[in-house]
Amino acid sequence: MALSEDGQLISQIRQGNTLALKALYEKYKVQVYRTALAITRNREAAEDILQDCFLKVYTHADKLDGSVPLSPWLHRVAVNLSYNWLNRNRRWLQPLEEIIDQFVTPHRLSPETALETRELQQVVQDAIVSLPFAHRAVVVLFYLNGFSLNEIAYILDCPVGTVKSRLHYARQSLRRKLERARQLSPEIAYEFA
Repeated sequence: MALSEDGQLISQIRQGNTLALKALYEKYKVQVYRTALAITRNREAAEDILQDCFLKVYTHADKLDGSVPLSPWLHRVAVNLSYNWLNRNRRWLQPLEEIIDQFVTPHRLSPETALETRELQQVVQDAIVSLPFAHRAVVVLFYLNGFSLNEIAYILDCPVGTVKSRLHYARQSLRRKLERARQLSPEIAYEFA
């Protein structure tokens, strides 16, 4: 069985090469951080989760499958650590508007357009955050990180059918919430497909 690029680095980590760990960290740090941040909505927690993920890479290098990319395994760890953090710290969540700028690059817009864009982002982010954890995790992994249904099933350790179901119900819920928001604020126009 041939080793993937990640597998070659994992093999080097097994031999004590910390530069290989650094290479994996540089390759995946942004994705893992964004996943943790999108789920926890807390920068410090996301940073801690990022560090914990790579500590687990180092401590479990001998158990990792070097024939496949490391990304799904890392995201499984990140989602699990995020879930644990949420359970411990649910009452300490910071306001969503403090992190929204990390997901959207601001453009030079007129003040009116910028306000409408921020309002729309806030409505969509509030709708996503209001989802149950299992649905929110699927939405984050599918839409924010672009993982396939099979990869998400691996990350969440559940059947592909469960991922499809969660994504379906999450979309329905988001559609209803966004419709209600549109009725309350008709000047905001959007669609969630």
